[in-house]
Amino acid sequence: MKLLFIGDIVGKPGREAVAAVAPRLREERGIDFILANGENAAAGSGITGSLAEILLREGGLDGITLGDHVWDQKGWEHEIGNFPRVCRPANLPASCPGRTHLIVEKNGFRLLVFTVLGRNFMGPKVDCPFDTADRLLAEHAGRYDGAFVEIHAEATSEKQALGWHLAGRAMAVLGTHTHVATADTALLRGQTAFQCDVGMTGPHESVLGREIAPVIARFRDGMPKRFDVATGDVRLSGTLVEFDAAGRAHGIEWLSVRP
Repeated sequence: MKLLFIGDIVGKPGREAVAAVAPRLREERGIDFILANGENAAAGSGITGSLAEILLREGGLDGITLGDHVWDQKGWEHEIGNFPRVCRPANLPASCPGRTHLIVEKNGFRLLVFTVLGRNFMGPKVDCPFDTADRLLAEHAGRYDGAFVEIHAEATSEKQALGWHLAGRAMAVLGTHTHVATADTALLRGQTAFQCDVGMTGPHESVLGREIAPVIARFRDGMPKRFDVATGDVRLSGTLVEFDAAGRAHGIEWLSVRP
């Protein structure tokens, strides 16, 4: 079986790339599950209910994960509970609305899906990502055949540490947040697919999806600037994982596809 995880969807260009490319890849590559991080789908920051509906419908996504920008769009905290295929980071405070995980079933295979936020160089105050991952795997034992874990974090060391912590227990541990894909795809202990960051889906003629000039200006003088979403060189970035019925990964491939 195959799973495609699409990296941070940035703004309208990213959403359009998902709609154009994801269904095509599903057919061409025989993909069973398609998941995507949608936390930057709304003008580069956060997501809304209407945009979640569009991504799920037009992109044919089986699930949407979120990150540290989960609450950036006003009103989403009241909408998130209406989406059974959307989950927020699992290690946010328990009082936060939304699902901490998904269990998605295809062709008799039950896939556990959840995201943890890193704690190094990140803003939100969250529970330990290692303990949270251990708890979810234990709580749902017997209810899933394989586990997909997203680590939404800044530090590559923290991502690698979680990958090794879950090696042999999770089918895949894939990273997001930096918007820059890393050249470290691997099969940890021969059965857990890993990559520090799967990259960004959106405009690559940019700085992390934003217009170049104001970002350069901000670095030079430190003055506040408006960072609009860029439009040039749009690509879908994602990672394809091949796995067996026992939830063991056998292959991992990074993809960068233009619409």
